[in-house]
Amino acid sequence: MSDEIEKLRREIDALDDQLAALLNRRAGLAQRIGALKSGAPAYRPEREIEILRRITKNPGVLPAERVAAVFREVISACRGLEEAIRVSYLGPEGTFSEQAVRKHFGRAVEGQPSGSVDEAFRRCESGAVQFAVVPVENSTEGAVGRTLDLLLATPLRICAEIELRVQQNLLFKGESLRSVRRVYSHAQSLAQCNGWLAQNLPGAERVPVASNAEAAQRASTEEGAAAIAGEAAAERYRLNVLARSIEDAPNNTTRFLVLGNLDPAPTGNDRTSLVMSAENRPGAVHALLTPLAQNRVSMSRIESRPSRAGAALWEYMFFIDIEGHQKDPGVAAALAELRSKAPYLKILGSYPSAC
Repeated sequence: MSDEIEKLRREIDALDDQLAALLNRRAGLAQRIGALKSGAPAYRPEREIEILRRITKNPGVLPAERVAAVFREVISACRGLEEAIRVSYLGPEGTFSEQAVRKHFGRAVEGQPSGSVDEAFRRCESGAVQFAVVPVENSTEGAVGRTLDLLLATPLRICAEIELRVQQNLLFKGESLRSVRRVYSHAQSLAQCNGWLAQNLPGAERVPVASNAEAAQRASTEEGAAAIAGEAAAERYRLNVLARSIEDAPNNTTRFLVLGNLDPAPTGNDRTSLVMSAENRPGAVHALLTPLAQNRVSMSRIESRPSRAGAALWEYMFFIDIEGHQKDPGVAAALAELRSKAPYLKILGSYPSAC
């Protein structure tokens, strides 16, 4: 048996040498492409998603998501040879937003934690970073209202989206639930774990904070304080994981947006986000949605928010996601009709659907 194992290990060593050589060859090609771009950005979400879709199309021993994770890091390392990329996100370190940054951009980027979603936007708008990653909706708790409000005013455009499976954990310095008197977390995370908290910690105070990582920071210094956060926060702030996966919905997922000054080209599997207003009269919203139906454009999401820019009482803005790119003929025709009908219309971006 030992001879067979040694033989297989020698085969692995030979393959590793080939992989290393191929990786360096790929990196050299990426450097040559970067030199030919003449100042064009290294990050092209449509190109990166096309690579991942192609690589994960053929099944093998490794699951598709593991293959995608490996190639994201390869892409990230090669991209880093072309340009140093900085990304702002809702911090501090250890948040789900940071996990989303790493999942999408890989390790070869500089993540810059921000104290709020507003600050993440401002850093990107000012040019301090090239991109911002912000949460926009959760499969359990719905839209992140502050992100929607900021999308109305920002000159930034949506370049990509990230879907992150969110596992909520109860973190604590101690070893027993009986010692927990207070639970810190982001308001959305507290809501996502409402059933578990009611059953297991009915007497504990629930305190919303700006981020799950801030919650973990507080739990690491305050007696009797626990936090709801991810495992990365537990490691960073040296907390015990008292309970895992305490979210009420088993497939709890948060969607993040990548914001910047790019306009990705069509890939054939894209999404377009827009916001518009409607006149305060019967049938106004239906009239605005009619061009989508007439041009056979599928709407995947609609969300209303009160209009805050000096509007009259009970006037709303409608955030809509549609399938397809704004350059696709059907989508372009529908948007042209909407521009002539809607009192206000802003295209937030067209970008590849999450992989």
